[in-house]
Amino acid sequence: MTDEDSRAIDDARRSRPTTEESYGIPDDGDGLLPWTFVAEKLADDRSYWITTVRPNGFPHVRPTWGVWVDGAFHCGGGERTRWVRNLERNADIVVHCEDAEEVVILEGRAERLDEETADTELLEGLDGAYEEKYDVRHGTPFFRVRPDVAFAWSAFPTDATRWTFADGR
Repeated sequence: MTDEDSRAIDDARRSRPTTEESYGIPDDGDGLLPWTFVAEKLADDRSYWITTVRPNGFPHVRPTWGVWVDGAFHCGGGERTRWVRNLERNADIVVHCEDAEEVVILEGRAERLDEETADTELLEGLDGAYEEKYDVRHGTPFFRVRPDVAFAWSAFPTDATRWTFADGR
C-alpha cells in the first residue's frame, strides 16, 4: 500500500452498506474487507465501467481503461467524447470494476488533469503507468477520481464493505 493509499484510508470510515434486510448483510464488523482489496483490484483490473451524467440528467455508461496511481483511480478520454464533455459540465462519476463477483465501486468526483492543471511529473507518471499496463501512452486529459464513498465485496453478503470518506458529500 502506498503512502497515498494509507492517507486515503485514514480519512475513511469503514462500515456495512445499508440495504434491504433480505440481502443478508451482517450487522457486525466481522469480515469487513481491508482497503488493500480495493487498491489491488483497481490497480490490477484491465477494464472498468464509468458512469457520468448527461446534460439532460440521464446517466451515460461506458467501458474504459484506467490506472491506479498515488492512491487514486485515473482514466482519460478524447475531448469530444460524450463522457469527457459530461465531466466538463458535472464532475460526478461512478467507477465500477468489470468483475461482478469481486466488486469495487467508487462514487465521487473527477478532477481534470492536463498541462494547465497538473505538473509535468504527474502527467508523465500517468502516461508511464498507461504504457506499462496497456502498451500505449495515453496523453491528456486524464481524470483523477477520489471517492466520496466506496463499496466492495468478494463473498456477498458476508464481506460487503462500505468506506465513507471525511471529505465526501
